[in-house]
Amino acid sequence: MTTTSVDQTHATVREHYSKVAQTDGACGCGPGCCTGQGRSTDLGYTKRQLAGLPAGADMGLGCGSPLAFAELREGETVLDLGSGGGIDCFLAASQVGPTGRIIGVDMTAEMIHKARVNAEKVAAANVEFRLGEIEHLPVSDRSVDVVVSNCVINLSPDKKAVFRDALRVLKPGGRLAISDIVTSGRMPEAVRNDPAAWAGCVAGAPAIEELRSHLLAAGFTDVVIEVNEASRSFIKGWSPDSGAEDFVAAAAVRAVRPSGNGCCGTASQSSCC
Repeated sequence: MTTTSVDQTHATVREHYSKVAQTDGACGCGPGCCTGQGRSTDLGYTKRQLAGLPAGADMGLGCGSPLAFAELREGETVLDLGSGGGIDCFLAASQVGPTGRIIGVDMTAEMIHKARVNAEKVAAANVEFRLGEIEHLPVSDRSVDVVVSNCVINLSPDKKAVFRDALRVLKPGGRLAISDIVTSGRMPEAVRNDPAAWAGCVAGAPAIEELRSHLLAAGFTDVVIEVNEASRSFIKGWSPDSGAEDFVAAAAVRAVRPSGNGCCGTASQSSCC
């Protein structure tokens, strides 16, 4: 993508999710990545998990539950890319305990405001939210144990940059655990070029091997991509007339930043070492 088209995509996505933030995710997202409030159990969250969240944190915007396979440990620092209302941040905080730390990054000011209000409701002292783009994370080098994300990286017009920066902020041996949308069939060009379909977590979905290639090029190892065929049922509800469920599906993605002090992949010396 050109710089102009990247900026345009960011603007479209930002405008879309600003509106979602102002309506608690119940806005009728059109062809949006939006299952709606009260349906997060379809994505893998348990009723017990959801019951412990502050009101407004569960906006039904995901396509899976990355914490189900992130294997978080007490005391770890976790970074959530595209943190929205904070659902995964608050759930992660309960898993890493008071000695752990959670950082949520979102490029939408309205989402950041909502998440910070939610954090105040539950006095989440070890959770913070930062405004920023996931291609250029406002996070220090080698400061994070785990990077998680839920149905957000597909929205980025520069996925290579997302994974390069995720590698940069991870400590050696750090882990990536994301739920996201991938293409599993030929996507119609009309859908691929539709800005609304991009903001709706469909048009920007990469092919499985393209996603794997991006991760390996960034320097990740132990890449595992598992497609959830059952996800097609809720994807159909995002845009009932588009047939999106025929060519996209949700996937669980895991990868590791190699241990050691050397640089890895194609990352630059300045950002990796």
